[in-house]
Amino acid sequence: MRLVRVDFFQPKVTVLEFPRDMWVEIPHISEHLKGQDHEKLNQAFLYGQPGFGYWDNPSGGAGLLSLTLNKNFGVRTDHYFAVNMRTFVNVVNAVDGIDITVPDKETSRLFDLPRGENHLNGDQALKVARNRQEGTFGRAQNQNIILCALRKKLTDPQVITKIPELIKSFQDNIRTDFTPQQLSQLACLGTRLPPQNILFTTFP
Repeated sequence: MRLVRVDFFQPKVTVLEFPRDMWVEIPHISEHLKGQDHEKLNQAFLYGQPGFGYWDNPSGGAGLLSLTLNKNFGVRTDHYFAVNMRTFVNVVNAVDGIDITVPDKETSRLFDLPRGENHLNGDQALKVARNRQEGTFGRAQNQNIILCALRKKLTDPQVITKIPELIKSFQDNIRTDFTPQQLSQLACLGTRLPPQNILFTTFP
């Protein structure tokens, strides 16, 4: 889970990862769970899905997760964007894969990849992103490596012109309250951001 703050004036994007196993208070669940109102953060998205009966708002899991982040951290979210794992794989494949550098022997063992430059397809990228051998915080760092590589690929001049079509092709496989026009505007903003103005951060 990541909270993305877009500053249109600098411009700058900050991405903060929230560990999904954080123990938090989730609104609206206690009456269904015999008074229990705390759970892991990722459960907020699950409990908000239609069918559970905990949350009947049209925003679904994203809405209850947003409310949970607000209650526990004072975060106010304006929009949401949810992508499942298979769609992530397809996105990476659609841009012809991503490149990461494996710096040392330990990382090579961790990722099951040779040292040096590696070109990953979608399934390989997902495997690295889901690696949790170093725990929750280690997994967050692995995901940041993959997201940085994907960001670099999406700003490639050969790829950047394809972004609107890319968004359209995956439109039915994501959940978001963004309009296609807003997504295209964000894509255009991304092309004007210097790499140092896109920050990926995690909890200490």
